[in-house]
Amino acid sequence: MELKKIALNDLHEKLGAKMVPFAGYNMPVRYSSDIEEHMTVRNGVGMFDVSHMGEFLITGPNALALIQKVTSNDASKLEIGKVQYSYLPNDKGGIVDDLLVYQIREEEYMLVVNASNIDKDWSWIVSKNDIGATMKNISDDFSLFAVQGPKATESLQKLTSVDLSNIPFYTFAIGDFAGAEHVIISATGYTGSGGFEIYLHNRDAEMIWNKIMEAGAEFDLKPIGLGARDTLRMEMGFCLYGNDIDDNTSPLEAGLGWITKFTKEFTNSAALQKQKEAGVTKKLIGFKMIDRGIPRHNYEIQDAKGNTIGRVTSGTQSPVLSQGIGMGYVNTEFAKADTEIYIAVRNKALKAVVSKLPLI
Repeated sequence: MELKKIALNDLHEKLGAKMVPFAGYNMPVRYSSDIEEHMTVRNGVGMFDVSHMGEFLITGPNALALIQKVTSNDASKLEIGKVQYSYLPNDKGGIVDDLLVYQIREEEYMLVVNASNIDKDWSWIVSKNDIGATMKNISDDFSLFAVQGPKATESLQKLTSVDLSNIPFYTFAIGDFAGAEHVIISATGYTGSGGFEIYLHNRDAEMIWNKIMEAGAEFDLKPIGLGARDTLRMEMGFCLYGNDIDDNTSPLEAGLGWITKFTKEFTNSAALQKQKEAGVTKKLIGFKMIDRGIPRHNYEIQDAKGNTIGRVTSGTQSPVLSQGIGMGYVNTEFAKADTEIYIAVRNKALKAVVSKLPLI
């Protein structure tokens, strides 16, 4: 299958990015080194082009009813300018995708979904839309830049009349930005270092990218690839669809009970309620390595006697801690913070400890 290209594909190649296939798109994975890019975001400011993400508009008098039916969180609590983290439960106890729900206006919502799941999510929501909500897939028309790090506000404020200090976490504003109108400026970062996501028309992408690079030059703003995005989210313990959650993962085992609202009916809510009452048998945990070694996806997690008690779902060397960190599912009795566990790395059992999230 031919890889899709984001609007600024050629620009990233010119900037010397290493391009790799990701979620069906040709994407920049790094420009310099993952560690350097990671620390740029933690200490200063960096910009990710994450235009591969999907956006759906759900509008009309039945928009909220459809969103309430297909998502786990209570979207009736949203207001214009607010964002909600949620997921799409499937019919068999797993997760179709995790997503963000934006309330743009009365009877108008934007769903932001993972790139690898755009077609799957669209078909799933369409299959549940027997109430006539209007749906439009705008994924191919929009670009998305994530400007992340402690210097993000100072870098971007000169490009907009919107007061960026007035956009708290999980809210957004729509306004002028870098010479374009009606740009969504949102604070829902995936790095834990603060910053904003900028949703814009593809036609404005190159102009806005260049203006952000210029505005952030005094803070040494750099383009950042997907490699550092992955290590940044792991330090925070944020789930990545396809690694930590998927079609077969229980949202309650994944620690998503906080966005599972049983005050309303939604897809498979009765079965999930039963599971909640019965209690889960395994849980997603974060851990830090005590012995030297890097945990990787699908490595076995063991107890002190060498019994398998779970599997690693995400793992890396943390640039901030200079030690191995990871996430994975373990039997519930091993899920408490400070529990010693062992990661099977190349036939060796390396000691680790269960740690509360975030890991830094």
